[in-house]
Amino acid sequence: MANPVCLIIIDGLRHDTAIEECGYLMAAVEAKQARAWQMQSCLPTISAPLYETIHTGLAPIEHGILSNEAIRPSNKPNVFSTLKTAGKTTGAVAHSYYHTLYGGTAFDPFEHTEINDPDAPVPYARYYSMEGYSKVNPALPSETDLCAQTWILAQTHKPDYLLLHSSSCDSLGHYYTSSSAEYRHQAWRVDNALSRLIPRLRDAGYDVLVTADHGMNEDGHHAGDQPGLRAVPFFVFSDRFKAPENEILDQKAIAPTILALLETPIPQSMTSKALT
Repeated sequence: MANPVCLIIIDGLRHDTAIEECGYLMAAVEAKQARAWQMQSCLPTISAPLYETIHTGLAPIEHGILSNEAIRPSNKPNVFSTLKTAGKTTGAVAHSYYHTLYGGTAFDPFEHTEINDPDAPVPYARYYSMEGYSKVNPALPSETDLCAQTWILAQTHKPDYLLLHSSSCDSLGHYYTSSSAEYRHQAWRVDNALSRLIPRLRDAGYDVLVTADHGMNEDGHHAGDQPGLRAVPFFVFSDRFKAPENEILDQKAIAPTILALLETPIPQSMTSKALT
C-alpha cells in the first residue's frame, strides 16, 4: 500500500539560502533522515507558471501559463485531477492561486477560504489571499499556523496527497532582496515551523518532499535565467528515491514522482522520468 505524500513548496527560496539557513532540514540530511538535491526550475521563474509546472510536469511554454497575470484554471492533466480520477483524496494549505488553478473557479475569499467537500476538485483545502499586501503590511499568515492547518487536514481527512505552500520567503525577498537579513531570517522561520510538522507527518506515514518554485535575486525580483533564480532545493523524507546524490534534478519530474509514489498511472503528457 502506497504511503500518502505531502509536498511542501517554500515560495522564492534559493538553493544556497536553504543550505545555509534551514538548520532543521540540513540536520535531517546529516542524520540520514532525509536526502537533499539541487533542482533546476523552469522558465520563466514566476510563481503561477511554476505552480502549474510542478503539478503538470510541463514547462510553462508547454502548459501555457506564462505569467501571474494570465493565471487560469489548469487545462492539462495534473496531480490533483489525476488523483481525483483515480479515486484518491487531496488537500491543500496554500495561496489562493492554487484554487484558481485546481479548484475549478476563480478564487473568492468569502466562498473558498475553507473547503470541506468530498466532491470538490480539491476536497479539503485552506486558502489564503494576502490581499492588499505591501512592505508596510506583508499580510503573511504565520508559518506555524500554516503547518498546524496542514497537520489538522492530515489528521482529520488523511488525504493521499497534501500540499503545503508558504509565501513568506518570496514576499520578504521582494521587499528586502535575497541578500537581506530579513530574507535569510524568514528562511529559518519556515524551517523552524517545519521542524514541528514534518516529524508528525512522518509518524503518520507520509512521504514528505520539500522544494521551492523559484529563487530570488539581489534586486528583489525573479522571472529570468539567473542561477539564483533557477537553483532551488529539493529535500526528500522517503526511502523510495533512486536519484544519484549529486545529480541536478528537473522540476518537471515532481508531478510524475508524486503519482509514482502514490502508485497512480502517470499521464502521457508527463514525460519526465519519476525519481523513484
